[in-house]
Amino acid sequence: MRRIRLLPIALIAALAGGSLAAPTAALASSHGKEEKKAPPTYFALDPINAVVLRRDGRRGVMTVEAGIQTKDPTLMTRAQASTPRLRAAFAQVLMVYAAGLRGGVAPDMDHVGRELQKACDQVLGKSGAKVLMGSALLS
Repeated sequence: MRRIRLLPIALIAALAGGSLAAPTAALASSHGKEEKKAPPTYFALDPINAVVLRRDGRRGVMTVEAGIQTKDPTLMTRAQASTPRLRAAFAQVLMVYAAGLRGGVAPDMDHVGRELQKACDQVLGKSGAKVLMGSALLS
């Protein structure tokens, strides 16, 4: 008996949904202008990790989140296509820096940022892209 009662309600809902969908689709298509999206100017890289020695002699991890920003669309396309090379260069810079870091000493993130910028310029072949660091964690 329940099926018999629900059948008219389902039919009404289906008919109402069909009649409401047509005018909204017509209104949406009559808008005319499509909004153009601006090309992206920033993309984030996955976090990069390096092993560091702690104050007590045990090993720790240094994690840096970074991204690339540029307003030049061709350079942005090149940077996005070079993401694996950028990550490898950034990991190399971070590992070399972390290997020379003494236990218990705070890292110099300004120096790390400059070195990451040099590596970015070298990988992309020209300057114009900025390396932005989101966070750095030493654990």
